[in-house]
Amino acid sequence: MTPPDSSGAPPAPADALTGGPRRGRTPGRMRGGAPLPLLLPALAGLVFLLLPLVALLVRAPWRSLPEQLAKPEVWQALRLSLFSATAATAVSLVLGVPLAWLLARTEFPGRGLVRALVTLPLVLPPVVGGVALLLALGRNGVVGKLLDSWFGITLPFTTAGVVVAEAFVAMPFLVISVEGTLRAADPRYEEAAMTLGASRFTAFRRVTLPLVAPGIAAGSVLAWARALGEFGATITFAGNFPGRTQTMPLAVYLALQSDPDAAIALSLVLLLVSVAVLAGLRDRWMTAAS
Repeated sequence: MTPPDSSGAPPAPADALTGGPRRGRTPGRMRGGAPLPLLLPALAGLVFLLLPLVALLVRAPWRSLPEQLAKPEVWQALRLSLFSATAATAVSLVLGVPLAWLLARTEFPGRGLVRALVTLPLVLPPVVGGVALLLALGRNGVVGKLLDSWFGITLPFTTAGVVVAEAFVAMPFLVISVEGTLRAADPRYEEAAMTLGASRFTAFRRVTLPLVAPGIAAGSVLAWARALGEFGATITFAGNFPGRTQTMPLAVYLALQSDPDAAIALSLVLLLVSVAVLAGLRDRWMTAAS
């Protein structure tokens, strides 16, 4: 064992190969270049993901872009998309954070089945999700007919229906992100708060929520981005009515059939909004959650 130096501080840990002090390195990263069998498919994957976006920028009608974006229906669709995505994210937060806590912090029979059902919208075709929403919340649906007869509430083909459809497909992203953060967080902080007299809900509100706030924010960003790009469930459950249920993805699909330049312009706006939001929030929240 190497004795401490004259200052009394313990020596720096020795490197196992050189015997000298270890140099600092980023955890999880290895020195040296990437091996060719990994580098080539990695570059191919990068090209595969970026090529369609580059093609969109290359083929964008830059000269007529101001004219295309000046159309009132474009701004109607953009405002509706931003509003509905934000509202769907708020619904996902109110319902998804407690659900993630339930899956991460409690034991109950069938928890694995519940987790599988929660993540089912991730792999379910969005059109199938829209049909399921119609059967559940439509005017003649299992719950929808009760909402209509008792409260006069009709969700399909309304702006509220857009929010419901987007929340249905976006909430699993939030639940998975928050559950993973909760599982990584040390539960002893909550236990210590409860031993000091805090109720379980108080410990959740005062200890757990601040502890997993980066994970909640990261999940919110993912849910918002997923809601912003939702198409299948929205057009099936809420329809495609300009100014009421026509979001940007639906406007792109409609324009593609008659005016490809307008479709490209709308796609470019949606791409820029998504990139701006994700780039602005990733460094602050998602990096902290990783």
